[in-house]
Amino acid sequence: MRVTLLGVRGSIPVSDAAMLAVGGHTSCVAVAHDGERPTLLLDAGTGLLQFTRHFGPEPFRGTIMLGHLHWDHVMGLPFFRPADHPDAETTVLVPEQGGSAVDLLGRMMSPPSFPITPTTLRGRWSYAGYEEGWIERDGFRVLAREIPHKGGRTMGLRVTDGSGTIAYLSDHSPHDLGPGIDGTGELHDAALELAADADVLLHDAQYTASELPARRHFGHAAAEYAVRLGAAAGVGRVLLYHHDPSRTDADVDAIADVVRGLATVPVDVAREGMTLQLPERPGAGGHDVADVAPRARMD
Repeated sequence: MRVTLLGVRGSIPVSDAAMLAVGGHTSCVAVAHDGERPTLLLDAGTGLLQFTRHFGPEPFRGTIMLGHLHWDHVMGLPFFRPADHPDAETTVLVPEQGGSAVDLLGRMMSPPSFPITPTTLRGRWSYAGYEEGWIERDGFRVLAREIPHKGGRTMGLRVTDGSGTIAYLSDHSPHDLGPGIDGTGELHDAALELAADADVLLHDAQYTASELPARRHFGHAAAEYAVRLGAAAGVGRVLLYHHDPSRTDADVDAIADVVRGLATVPVDVAREGMTLQLPERPGAGGHDVADVAPRARMD
């Protein structure tokens, strides 16, 4: 399984010479079977615009799975040229939260706010609401679990192809469930289940523990929590993700250096364009956690 990080920034895209090494595009991760073009995309932030650069302009055929519907995770969708094509076939999966997936996306993609609606894109598009549980898409098994985050329903995701596994918790406010042992949040069951023995944990690290008290109401996690969760779940590596838009490359690297000193698991910075070849640990990460029957409603 090959995973490419197309966008790693949180909240808004940024462009600055001091931020080039980390990257300025918002959340999007491309997942592919070895030797193939990606058929599964996690989130559709502005990083989605980097898909053509990495994988070419040919029509997309696959699934875009949205963890939640905040702007920084969907704003790339109407600009995704490989899917806006007569020969493309795209399924968009949206967490169930009242209303159809088309209607939920249409609140952001419709006049007068935006000239194109979800139903006027070219190609064959289908939209589905999904619930917690296992979903099988394009040869991958994806486990969805609801996790705390401000403003609408949010899912964390676990993707496996039977050999490698990545856990994706891009936006996560675990302190909503209690302070935990260090004040950065509880190690709750959903997060632990998603991350259990994964090769790589991509986790919200927008803030530091010292910043969190003043920013608790923004709905994001501290880097210290990300490494604590990774260690408790037995992951192979933690990648700090969803970087604050104010952070320079030096800022992000400094945070990583600090939390490495606290961690018992390898820690790296998620950078735009980074490619992961999974499994990273032979014999680990590919097994499934306890199954929950998948439920998805097609619109």
